[in-house]
Amino acid sequence: MLPMEEYFGKLELVHSFYGAMPTGVSVSETGRIFVCFPKWGDDVRFTVAEIVEGQLQPYPNAETNLFNPSNIAMSLISVQSIVADGRGTLWILDTAAPNFSEPVKGGAKLVAVDLSTNKIRKVYTFTEEVVLPTTYLNDVRFDFRVGKAGYAYITDSSSNGPGAIIVVDLDSGNAYRRLNGASSTSPDPYFVPKVEGRILMNRNADGSTSPFRLASDGIAISPDGKMLFYCPLTSRQLYSISTESLRDRAIPDFKLSDFVQYWGEKGASDGMITDAKGNVYAGDYENDSIRKILPNGVMETIAHDPRMLWPDTFSIGPDQYLYVIVNQLHRQARFHYGKDLREKPYILLRLKIDELPAPTF
Repeated sequence: MLPMEEYFGKLELVHSFYGAMPTGVSVSETGRIFVCFPKWGDDVRFTVAEIVEGQLQPYPNAETNLFNPSNIAMSLISVQSIVADGRGTLWILDTAAPNFSEPVKGGAKLVAVDLSTNKIRKVYTFTEEVVLPTTYLNDVRFDFRVGKAGYAYITDSSSNGPGAIIVVDLDSGNAYRRLNGASSTSPDPYFVPKVEGRILMNRNADGSTSPFRLASDGIAISPDGKMLFYCPLTSRQLYSISTESLRDRAIPDFKLSDFVQYWGEKGASDGMITDAKGNVYAGDYENDSIRKILPNGVMETIAHDPRMLWPDTFSIGPDQYLYVIVNQLHRQARFHYGKDLREKPYILLRLKIDELPAPTF
C-alpha cells in the first residue's frame, strides 16, 4: 500500500442537487436553509429556493421567480447570492445578468424578504453609475449599527470591467462604487488557477482560449461591523478595509487604496464568512479545502476533502455549523471547449465549528 494524500475535516452531507447548479446558501437564525441558482445555462426553474423537508421550494414563491418584463423590480431574474441577516430578513442579490450578459436594464437589485410573512418588504435598485454594463453583483454583507437603517456592501466581480465594492445606504437607497478598478478589487494578472491538477482557463467551443479573470468576489464583515474583508476570485490574496472609510465620501476613491490592509495569501477562494469571534472562513478551490484565518492573521486548514470540488458560498447556522455549497464550477462547459464535465449531484455540506455567525446588529 503506497502512501496517499491525507484528507481531514468531518463534513456532513446536508442536501444533494440533481437539477440546476447552486451557488449561494444562507441559514437563518431559526435554522431555515435557503439556496440560489443563477441562470448560467442550466434549466433553472426558480432562482431562489428554500430546502423544506429535503425538497426545494421556490422562494418567496413561484411567481416571483418568473421573469416579468413589465414588473422587473418585483421579479427575480438571476440570483447569485442570498443572505439571512440574523434578524428576520432574507436579502436576495439579483445580478439580472443571465449567462454573465450585460445586466437587464433596471433589473439588478437587492431585495429584502420578511421571513415571518415570506413577502418582499423592500427593493433597492441601482443607477447606471453604480451598476455598469460590465457589472456582476456577486455577494453582500450587512451592518445595521450604522446609519438610520444600516449599510450593505456588495462585490462587483466583473470579468471584463472594473471590480469594486458597492456601498448601499439602506435608509435612503443611495449607492456608490468604492475601490473602483483598484488593484485589491481586480483580478491578479499573474495568477494561474489550477483545479484538480489542471490549469483553469476559458476554453471556448470554437477552440479559442483566454485567461480566466474575475474581480472582487468573496466578502466578509467583522463582528463589530468595522472591517470588511474581500478578495478577487482569481487571486490568492486577502484584503481588508475599514467600513468607515468606505462610507466616507470625503475620501476620494483614488485615495481609498491607502486604507486597504493586505493580509497575505489565503489560497484562491470564492465565498467567505466570519464568525462571532472574528475568524474568517474561506474556501480554497485549488486544494479542495476550507481555511480559517484568525484575527491575528494566523491561518489553518480546517477541512480537506476530495468532495470539495469548488467550495462556493458559506453560511454559519445557529447550530454552530459552517455550511458550504460545492458546485464543480470549474467543470462547466466554458472551461472545456463547450463540453460540460460536471457530475451530478452538486452538494451542500456542513462542518461543526462550534462558533456562531458574526452579529449584524
